[in-house]
Amino acid sequence: MRVGFVGLGDQGAPIAARIAAAGVDCTVWARRPETLDPFRAGPARVVDALADVGEGVDLLGTCLFDAVGTWEVLFGPAGVAPAMPAGATIAVHSTISPDEVRALAREAATYGLHLLDAPVSGGRIRAEAGELITMVGGEQSTFARFDPLLRTFSAEVVHVGPVGAGQHAKLLNNAMLAAHLALAADAFRIAEGHGLDPVAFGKVLAGGSGRSFGVEMYARVGGLAAVARSQARPTLGKDVALLADSMVSDSEGGLLLSAARAAIAAFDTAADD
Repeated sequence: MRVGFVGLGDQGAPIAARIAAAGVDCTVWARRPETLDPFRAGPARVVDALADVGEGVDLLGTCLFDAVGTWEVLFGPAGVAPAMPAGATIAVHSTISPDEVRALAREAATYGLHLLDAPVSGGRIRAEAGELITMVGGEQSTFARFDPLLRTFSAEVVHVGPVGAGQHAKLLNNAMLAAHLALAADAFRIAEGHGLDPVAFGKVLAGGSGRSFGVEMYARVGGLAAVARSQARPTLGKDVALLADSMVSDSEGGLLLSAARAAIAAFDTAADD
């Protein structure tokens, strides 16, 4: 199997590295030459032209920040799609809206290409360890073909439905993370107001029924202000906005969307303090 990969950022770089380390014929390309430096010694092959990353591939993985960048790389004036062989598959690991990924799939079809909607969750450390969770939307037969490849960097690969379903799963997941972070901040604030030791209370939450990744993240970074000043703020803000846009109405979003929006506002308040 031959794989191309574009988008060597915080999660994309370790994903590509694990694919190559598994013995897969993997070619990588990036806009910024410095992001290619860790790959120049192999086993992945580095190419200078975007079109070259698509030649002869069975699968092209993209892990870019948004839909605009993904569309440009795939279908822009110098896009890679025309260089890919008919019948090849694109795996979109970015977090974008369900409508955006469905539009990408329709455009891919005009080139004779398949598309898997395959966002990931877990962050760089879990990507490096091959412990991401990958949520996949797409045709069952296409998913089955590439399931083993996705497991080179994933502890769990879940087929959740047609194209668009993977993005819905990821956006709901990230909205819950945002809400959990803000709830953790409130829980620690209330606990300290009643004289609880924050370190001890953190241990209670870590081992109790209120535990969550958001609580662990809050405790690890040292508060909401640190979260708000990190890459988590623009990422979660983007994803909560995308989730809201995917809803028929605010009432469909229910408590989750309300809590996630409140969390984003809380991040901004904390960043300004």
